[in-house]
Amino acid sequence: MKFSPLFIVFGFCVSLAQGERKLEFNRDIRPILSDGCFHCHGPDEKERKSGLRLDLESHAFKLAKSGFPAIVKGDPEESEMIARIFLPDDDDDHMPPLDSGKSITKEQKEILRKWIAQGAEYQGHWAFITPERPEVPVHPEAKHPVDAFLTTRLKAEGLSMKKEADKETLLRRASLDLTGLPPTLEEMDAFAKDGSPDAYEMALDRLLASPHFGERMALEWLDLARYADSNGFQSDGSRDMWLWREWLIGAYNRNLPFDQFTIEQLAGDMLPDATEDQIVATGFNRNHRLNGEGGRIVEEWFVETVIDRVETTGTTWLALTMTCARCHDHKYDPISQKEFYQFFAFFNSNEESGVLAANGKNGNNTMPFIRVASAEHKKREAELVAKLEEAKAKAEAAEKAGLAAAFEKWIDEQRQALGKGKPKQAWIPLVNEKVTSKGGATFARQPDGSWLPSGKNPIHDIYEIESSLEAGTFAGILLNCLPDARIPNKSLGRYSNGNFVLTRVEAEIRPSKGKPVPVKLTRRVADYSQKGWDISFVNNGNRKNGWAVNGPTRRKPIKAMFLADSLVKIPKGSSLVVRFI
Repeated sequence: MKFSPLFIVFGFCVSLAQGERKLEFNRDIRPILSDGCFHCHGPDEKERKSGLRLDLESHAFKLAKSGFPAIVKGDPEESEMIARIFLPDDDDDHMPPLDSGKSITKEQKEILRKWIAQGAEYQGHWAFITPERPEVPVHPEAKHPVDAFLTTRLKAEGLSMKKEADKETLLRRASLDLTGLPPTLEEMDAFAKDGSPDAYEMALDRLLASPHFGERMALEWLDLARYADSNGFQSDGSRDMWLWREWLIGAYNRNLPFDQFTIEQLAGDMLPDATEDQIVATGFNRNHRLNGEGGRIVEEWFVETVIDRVETTGTTWLALTMTCARCHDHKYDPISQKEFYQFFAFFNSNEESGVLAANGKNGNNTMPFIRVASAEHKKREAELVAKLEEAKAKAEAAEKAGLAAAFEKWIDEQRQALGKGKPKQAWIPLVNEKVTSKGGATFARQPDGSWLPSGKNPIHDIYEIESSLEAGTFAGILLNCLPDARIPNKSLGRYSNGNFVLTRVEAEIRPSKGKPVPVKLTRRVADYSQKGWDISFVNNGNRKNGWAVNGPTRRKPIKAMFLADSLVKIPKGSSLVVRFI
């Protein structure tokens, strides 16, 4: 069922003469008493005179301090209220008193007299009265039940219906009412040409199915929920609340039942296995003001936030202005101050304070908040998940079919083919290399082909290796770190405890002609790293950390690979330069 956030109960009088109309307290009497009498005889105990209270049925028929009843049901002549309001204006007992600034017109006095004569029936607050469906008046010329009510009232007033509006006017009214937009010329032309008896109903169905329907219906609810994409306080910085607005529009377009519409906005996050959509719905009570003022008191603003939720929920769902009961018993709605703070307790358990950090950036909300992927991202995620599941299924099937053994066999065959009978060597040792130190250390080539540093040993140094290369492709660098008895602690590094820290590795290919080609080394792997000094720290841009090898205790060889992000072509006559920093 389509619904609107504003509920209006239309009452149509079905009697033929105004004089026969049954008076209703809320419609006919309460406004008169509220304007002329409630100041002294209403809910405000401090202002109440003579112990008389006219706003409640339970008090209105009691004897006043004068000893006379203000209202006697069915007998206006014995009712003191009627006697007092009909006294001459200069009489001291005239009500309301001349110095009160209040007055009751002659017509209003007669209405009060008639109401008492009819039995002086009271009604409770209109928000608590269950609407009753009236019987539809019988009118043969009425095409719709609403027309029957209108025709009855118009005849009672001596009026008649205007002729039905032309089709263009009807479509324009319906379009503006349901979507907030005028119909297009194409829609106008199509509706004007449609001579079918249900043409108008079909046009309404089209408008109700439009995405603009939800946008139009959401307008009043956005106002009631005090929606804004800004904080509403002090500098009024921006914030993101549009996701809840989109949920609201979608709720109307999905024709969400009103009970679910209510539950999800007030407690969607408390539902069992709450969906992302239901959690977003609770944004209704996140539209309150946010305070980022430097001098704000967090506890005070927390209370203001709770009160905001009480007032907004009361206005929106209960149709009550609960705000007044924050400070005292309500003077016009049946809400006591105690009841206000009983309702307050429901929201007082919320952990959100409504306070932004004093230096909070625009676009921020206060915690808690939820991040939601866009529809496009969700679609892409679903596609990737489906592909992943498909790949897993294929992998499991291949595993069962012995793919692992077949893959190992294939690798061996390829190695044999590439090496012409013997496995091809993956790493090629450097030849005719030259090793230097920017810090002044000297290097001696060892019988096994390794290089041993000695001499100067600065805290920070750069080792540079230059070597010729055969034509082909370059994939990366393999560094072998070997322990030696001539190194401190017989370990791997020249620091006093036998350690070293490598922070950066650079490489470039120098062709015989042209500029050097830098190699981007993006993957780092080692068979051992000291705890807290992982190989992944190399080339991370932070010179304060890097790769270490636990020199005080480590005395075993260590290997580290530094691989390029893509293969680099090596022209003939090129050389390789590597720097360890």
